[in-house]
Amino acid sequence: MHTLWQALCKIEKAEEAEAFFKDLCTPHEVNALQERWRVCQLLSEEKYSYREIHKMTGASLTTIGRVARFLKDEPYKGYQLIQEKLKKETPS
Repeated sequence: MHTLWQALCKIEKAEEAEAFFKDLCTPHEVNALQERWRVCQLLSEEKYSYREIHKMTGASLTTIGRVARFLKDEPYKGYQLIQEKLKKETPS
């Protein structure tokens, strides 16, 4: 039996990821994931306050705080891992 993580590793294109997540998640769940990723990107720029990010995204201050905690304090470092991979793909 393949795990969700193994299935995610098989995604090769953004279109495949979109189709998979639209099947896997409700529209609300997809929106929540997109919102968290946008908050992560804005927090990583280190030039916006939580309130500014709230105004820009509509994300709750609780969500913004949670994303910030995972960026700074939690050991998983998944946000940072993907951000670094994306930076390597984007020409400067």
